[in-house]
Amino acid sequence: MRSLRGGLPFGRFALGAVLVCVPLVLALCGPLLVGGPGPRAASFTLGDGHWLGTDFVGRDVWRQVLLGGRPVVVVALAATALAYLAALPLGLISALTHRTWLEETLMRPLDVLLAVPSLLMILLVASVFSPGTTGLALLVALVNIPDAARIVRAAAADVASRPAVEALRMQGESWWRIAVGHVGRSILRPLAADAGIRLTGVLYLVATAAFLGIGVAPDAADWAVMVDRNRTGLFVQPWAVVVPALLIVALTTGCNLLFDAVLRTERDAAPDTVRDVGRDMGRDIGRDVMKEPRL
Repeated sequence: MRSLRGGLPFGRFALGAVLVCVPLVLALCGPLLVGGPGPRAASFTLGDGHWLGTDFVGRDVWRQVLLGGRPVVVVALAATALAYLAALPLGLISALTHRTWLEETLMRPLDVLLAVPSLLMILLVASVFSPGTTGLALLVALVNIPDAARIVRAAAADVASRPAVEALRMQGESWWRIAVGHVGRSILRPLAADAGIRLTGVLYLVATAAFLGIGVAPDAADWAVMVDRNRTGLFVQPWAVVVPALLIVALTTGCNLLFDAVLRTERDAAPDTVRDVGRDMGRDIGRDVMKEPRL
């Protein structure tokens, strides 16, 4: 079987791409393709122009499928991006600082949040006030920040302990250049691998929250809401449940398969990383030698 770079079988990569593309295309382009609502029919029926049947209130299931993917995908992507937007500076500062009190101040509150299960945290907040779509994205991002920050800190601390970073400090390089230009660049592969796994977890969490009615209306056009609201008619008109459930499963499974390529590439590229570190050290030492005054 043919393989991609890094040893990933081509068949697995192609399967992951197909599994991701189908729900993504429906989620992003579906609202542009859908027509008017049309008249409602009887609940949980097939035929009469409804080729996937009708849902629990007589709406066309295919139209709801086209409209219901964008909330899940957009909220998951936004929550993942917001989590890393907060986790990256927290992790980099904790890894590169020499002040123990600063590291403790930044990381210990995150340990408290990490001790509370993610779904329980969302349910506790939702019991106090009703979050909308934006609130759900913020909540999901909040519960993912502690774990993401710890991974960034662990990866950055490993790079920060290398002689090349110490050489940059001795040369008087700015903290920004060391953190972003060298350490941040060196941890891109493990962060990309973690992002794929985290996106899958966020998709599950967003779908579960929507299934429980958190952040969405009870009759909203949402794949997770469709699974919840139409399950009473599963044995009468199964497409109203099976199709959105399969799309959610395909999206999460496809993400796992695709980002498995990043994991394997990161593992197989370890010799390249060592070579890059050696090249950076050689360049730094050469620069010091050129700066030394000649006798």
